[in-house]
Amino acid sequence: MPDTTRTRFGLVLLLYAAGLCAAAQYGKASVLFPALRALYPDAGATLGFVVSGIGLLGIVFGLAAGLVTARLGFRRLLIGALLFGAAMSAFQSTLPALPLMIASRVAEGLSHLVIVVAAPTLIAQISAPRHAVFTLTLWSTFFGVSFALLAWLGQPFAERHGAGALILLHAAVTAAVAVALVFALPRQRSLPAGPRLSLRAILRQHGTIYRSPFVAAPAAGWLFYTLGYVSLVTILPDYVDPAARSLVTGAMPFAGMVVSMTLGVALVTRLGAIPVIVAGFALAVPLALAFGLSGGSAWLAIALIASLGLVQGSSFAAVPELNPTPEARAEANGALAQSGNLGNSLGTPVLLAATGALGVAGLTLFAMLCFAGGAAVHLRLAALRRRAARPVSR
Repeated sequence: MPDTTRTRFGLVLLLYAAGLCAAAQYGKASVLFPALRALYPDAGATLGFVVSGIGLLGIVFGLAAGLVTARLGFRRLLIGALLFGAAMSAFQSTLPALPLMIASRVAEGLSHLVIVVAAPTLIAQISAPRHAVFTLTLWSTFFGVSFALLAWLGQPFAERHGAGALILLHAAVTAAVAVALVFALPRQRSLPAGPRLSLRAILRQHGTIYRSPFVAAPAAGWLFYTLGYVSLVTILPDYVDPAARSLVTGAMPFAGMVVSMTLGVALVTRLGAIPVIVAGFALAVPLALAFGLSGGSAWLAIALIASLGLVQGSSFAAVPELNPTPEARAEANGALAQSGNLGNSLGTPVLLAATGALGVAGLTLFAMLCFAGGAAVHLRLAALRRRAARPVSR
C-alpha cells in the first residue's frame, strides 16, 4: 500500500512525463501535418486519419481499458504501454507507406489509452490528500504543455532534421520514461479479485458504470468540455481581428492552464471539485454570448477559454473525490478517456457545420449549448448522488 501521508513528487513528475509522451502521440502528427502532406501528396482527406486514428480505440474501448487496467495492474500495463508506444513511434519514424502509417497510428491508440487511464490513477494513489488537487490539476495540463513544447521545440527540430527524426526522438523519450518507471514505480503486490473479464462482462460493466452518478460524473461533464474546448481553440481565432489572431491562438490554452493551476486549485481545495466545474461551465455560457455579440473580441475569446480552466483540472480532481478505491478511479478514468476521445472527434466537425450554416451565430450557439449542457449534467448527477446517500425511511 502506498504511503498516503506524504506525496512522492518525483514520481508524480515522472508519471506526468508519461502523460506528455501520450499527448505527443497526438501532437507529433499535428505539428508535422504540413510535412506529412508533402510526404503523402496523393493522400487527400485520408491523411486526416494519421492525426485522428489514434483516438479510434479510445472511443470504443476507453471504459474497457479502465476495467482491464485495474484488474491486470497499473504498473505493468503503464510500462508496457509506454514501450509499445515507443515501438510504434520507432516504426513510424521510417515514414512507411500510408496504409501502414495509419494502421500503426490506430494501434498506437492502445498505448495512449492505457497511459491516460493508469497514470492519473497512480498519481491519485501516491498523493497525500492535501496535495491530490494540485497533483491531479497538474496532470490535467499534460495535453496543453505537450502541444506547446512540440510547437516551440519540436517543430524547429523537425525543420532542421526531418519529420522522421522528430518521431524517432519521441520514441526515444517514451522508452526512457518507461525504463525510469521500471525502477521508480513500486511493484503491486496483489491485484484486485473479481469475476473473469469477458466481452459480456465488460459490456455489462459499461451499463453499471454509466448508471453510477459517482463513477460516470467526471466523464459526463468531460464530454461537453472536450466537445467545446478543442473545437473552439481550433476555430475561434478565425473570428477575431487578423492582427490579434496569433495572440489569441497562443494565449487561449495558456490562459486555461494558468486558471486551472491557480484559481482552480484554490477553489477546489475549499469548495470541492463539482461546484468548481459547474461554475466554470456557467461562467463560459455568458462569455460565449458576449463574444458572439462583440463582433469577435480577442480578449473575450481568451476569457472564454480561461473560464474553462476551472473545468479542466477540477474534472480530474473529481475522480478521487467521488471514488475512494483505485478500481473505481480506474473505471472513472477509463470513462473520461472514452468521453474525451468522443468529444475531441465530434467537436470540430460539428462546430464547422454550425459556423458554415450560421457563421459566428452558429459558433455562439454551439458553445452556449455545450457549456450549459455540461453544467446541467453535473447538477443532475449531484442530485442523484444526494438521493443515493439519503437514508431510506422506514
